[in-house]
Amino acid sequence: MRNITWDEFIKVEIRVGTIIEVNDFPEAINPAYQLKVDLGKEIGIKQSSAQITDLYSKEDLIGQQVIVVANLSPKKIGPFISDCLVTGFYTKNKAVVLVVPDKKIANGSLLA
Repeated sequence: MRNITWDEFIKVEIRVGTIIEVNDFPEAINPAYQLKVDLGKEIGIKQSSAQITDLYSKEDLIGQQVIVVANLSPKKIGPFISDCLVTGFYTKNKAVVLVVPDKKIANGSLLA
């Protein structure tokens, strides 16, 4: 593990958002969804490619609040532009479990 400085850490905007749209992503190399995440009025809607198909159906995800890194530079994944990172943890089987708040919170709220 490499330590980072406090100045490096505070540059990362970790925020909460609500998934408002989920689409299949057949062009992805690994099974994935294309997500639209509402990050509130100040930031708006961002999109992300997420390899979470093992544990989540599209229906499970609509309305789910998630924790995202909101200020990453856009990344082109095939024909899709991902402009935020939905966070999760790998299981032993390499499935991804989403990081979610345990209580409802305003979209766009910044990690304290």
